[in-house]
Amino acid sequence: MTRRVRRRLCKENGKGKDVVVGGEGKAVVSSSSSLRRGLVVAAATGRGECVDWTSLPDDTVLQLFARLNYRDRASMAAACSTWRALGSSPCLWSSLDLRAHRCDAEVASSLSSRCGSLRRLRLRGHEAAAAASGLRARDLREVVADGCRGLTDATLAVLAARHEALESLQIGPDPLERISSDALRQVAFCCSRLRRLRLSGLRDADADAIGALARYCRLLEDVAFLDCGSVDEAALAGIQSLRFLSVAGCHNLKWATASTSWTQLPSLVAVDVSRTDVSPSAISRLISHSKTLKLICALNCKSVEEEQTHNPRAFSNSKGKLVLTITSHIFKSVVSLFPGKAVKENEVFNECNWRDKDKALGDMMSWLEWILSQTLLRIAESNPQGMDDFWLQQGTEMLLSLVKSSQEDAQERAATTLATFVVIDDESANVDAARSEAVMRVGGIPMLLDLARCSRESAQSEAAKAIANLSVNAKVAKAVADEGGIGILTNLARSMNRLVAEEAAGGLWNLSVGEEHKAAIAAAGGIKALVDLILRWPAGTDGVLERAAGALANLAADDKCSMEVAKAGGVHALVMLARSCKLEGVLEQVNGAHHVIILAARALANLAAHGDNNNNNAAVGQEAGALEALVQLTSSQNEGVRQEAAGALWNLSFDDRNREGIAAAGGVEALVSLAQECLSASEGLQERAAGALWGLSVSEANSMAIGQEGGVAPLLTLAQSDVEDVHETAAGALWNLAFYSGNALRIVEEDGVPILVRLCSSSGSKMARFMSALALAYMFDGRMDEVALVGTLSEGSSKSVNVEGARRMALKHIQTFVLTFSDPQVFTAASTSSAPGALSQIADAVFIQEAGHLRCSGAEIARFVAMLRNPASVLRACAAFALLQFTIPGGRHAVHHANLLQKAGAARVLRAAAASTTASVEAKVFARIVLRNLEHHQTGTST
Repeated sequence: MTRRVRRRLCKENGKGKDVVVGGEGKAVVSSSSSLRRGLVVAAATGRGECVDWTSLPDDTVLQLFARLNYRDRASMAAACSTWRALGSSPCLWSSLDLRAHRCDAEVASSLSSRCGSLRRLRLRGHEAAAAASGLRARDLREVVADGCRGLTDATLAVLAARHEALESLQIGPDPLERISSDALRQVAFCCSRLRRLRLSGLRDADADAIGALARYCRLLEDVAFLDCGSVDEAALAGIQSLRFLSVAGCHNLKWATASTSWTQLPSLVAVDVSRTDVSPSAISRLISHSKTLKLICALNCKSVEEEQTHNPRAFSNSKGKLVLTITSHIFKSVVSLFPGKAVKENEVFNECNWRDKDKALGDMMSWLEWILSQTLLRIAESNPQGMDDFWLQQGTEMLLSLVKSSQEDAQERAATTLATFVVIDDESANVDAARSEAVMRVGGIPMLLDLARCSRESAQSEAAKAIANLSVNAKVAKAVADEGGIGILTNLARSMNRLVAEEAAGGLWNLSVGEEHKAAIAAAGGIKALVDLILRWPAGTDGVLERAAGALANLAADDKCSMEVAKAGGVHALVMLARSCKLEGVLEQVNGAHHVIILAARALANLAAHGDNNNNNAAVGQEAGALEALVQLTSSQNEGVRQEAAGALWNLSFDDRNREGIAAAGGVEALVSLAQECLSASEGLQERAAGALWGLSVSEANSMAIGQEGGVAPLLTLAQSDVEDVHETAAGALWNLAFYSGNALRIVEEDGVPILVRLCSSSGSKMARFMSALALAYMFDGRMDEVALVGTLSEGSSKSVNVEGARRMALKHIQTFVLTFSDPQVFTAASTSSAPGALSQIADAVFIQEAGHLRCSGAEIARFVAMLRNPASVLRACAAFALLQFTIPGGRHAVHHANLLQKAGAARVLRAAAASTTASVEAKVFARIVLRNLEHHQTGTST
């Protein structure tokens, strides 16, 4: 049931009536006295009729309660006194799963009044185990706990002493490293009705402790000591009631002793020795001498598998005893447990085959399901070599069969294994394509989605985790989307259970990698759900915040989705996330928080990357504290955080107000410092640091400040990088800086001219060569001369000599750069031809595609126009070439540049340049092309 009863009370005309808002938001009227008696009208039907939910029979309401999680059950019980009483009914509290909830002494005390009839308890963590006695569930029969690595002897002893009626105790799979034989003896003394004992990772289980179990627990029939340090194998033979035994993962057993003594157990039906060093001779001895044994599980046992490789008929004469190994056909083998029944191989784990028919067989099959789910998970976690054939040929189908198990443990563990066995590298999020597609091929996606839709939150989280990991594969992601998985994950992301919401957000994150899924996520309400997750959970809950921020970062890269992110409050949520992590000191202390803040900054960067298409760039800058937080993050100790923060500032700097806001927040100083510190860092950080300085340097004040703060030297160093993206971005920043004479002189003094010359002549990036040439043109068009005479240092006239030598070098290489775009015959013909086709052909040939994204200010355009009159013919040609690039029809900012040229009266200057007798043929042709471009834009504007 998803409907909740919400009440908003207000008086109607002062007549003592209350308005109750129903689940559909429709207001109906009831008397105040009715509300005081607990009668709540929950909804109005489409026919105008009122439905009094409290008139439902108690049995019906109890059925509704039973289908709700604890949180919704409490909300429903709070609606009225009648439902409050029903909500405390013993039948609703026979089983309690606290794994997803914080459980301490206070919580246990608050629940104790309802736990008088509690029979089954599931919990997580040693703190919860310590608090369990506070539930006062004296008649508790079963405890299942995980995540109890810190559990102590004392806590386990108290748990056993307070619950003497225990019949089943299961703690694992996390190793119980602090539990010794002393606690095991206490369990034996206190819990004489114990039938099942399954513990993982005990330090030891000595003869005295196992002997105590044999003496005091006369009904004990199922014992599992998994991955234990040491187990006295001979003592186990003293537990005469034992039917099922597992020592999987134990490596200190004396197998000769074990195989001899265990054959004496009069009721032993099944043994699990998986993941051990059991010898083939021990297996053979159990087969030969045990009269009651029917099943031996020996999965992932190296010696046994080697024996079967050398002798395929090993264990074939098993006297009716079934031996399951990795190399055997498990489905076919298990069918033999159903003599006289027509059971399909892929249906052997279907409970219908044994339920209410053969109790002994049913017990063994239930045990086998549990054992297989445990062993397959452990194998998947360790991911040993040589398992591909097993997983592809039968392991995948086995896991999907277990997903349909009636045992919750086996079902959830199978889903966990599906999430685990496909992962190759958790850090890089790589999955095995063959394994993930095998899950899809045998119908695993619909099964997992069905499991995700069930009412158990623990199953929802494990199913969502499996779907998320499988969706890293693009083919599986499409199948998930086609089966309605996006809507299911979106619903789960709204869960108040953190684990469920976290795994669902992870699924949406992986699905959002595919461009084809982004619109579907937005349409399903996924963006709003992800934003709400960030707003709901505090800093420190890194898993859910990381996944939500990662998904939003991917979605924000899409123009339409980025607008949805902003509309849903994503800007505020992401900024809040960035600020909270920094302010609370989480960032520098917890590695997981680094990932959260990296993704939050990346999401903000992507939101700000659509400046020409929406207002998100400005919206991010206007969010209180956004720019300040990003500036602060550039000084993080984590390189990934610095990189994403610098990337966000780079994108944000394209907005005028943001640019000045970044500077006001100390951005110039921070980014110059970052550029100085990142010279030996990753290429991504270097590019973004240079890019952020490039963006800030658009304004005169920022440009001058960058120069004064020492920004020229690190940018020149970055301009020498062998990585095109890095030196191209650095060239762009130096181009902007060189516009101002003081910075131009600093570049000369820092020996920057040879660096720019090298870029101009040898970079593989046309843009880097182009912007280096423009920087050199700015530096030596004559405006620096006056500053050079004064100098910024004390060397005096020696600097003037250096400047003159640098000028000659620069002009020579600018000319070389321009000539690389010239074909003498074609240009000479075009300069004397009036045919427009010749000019169009040249324009297409010389156009630098990326240059169409550059946007110049009016001052910059005016400077190029002035440069057309410069005495140096090479500078005139360079200026005409630049204006050609900026005005090519179809360029992103071509119309803007054409308008600036018209305002500057550039047409007259261009005509003069085209007709000049002293200009080079390149300058003339380029000037004519610019004139043609202006005419094109003028015609387009007038029409």
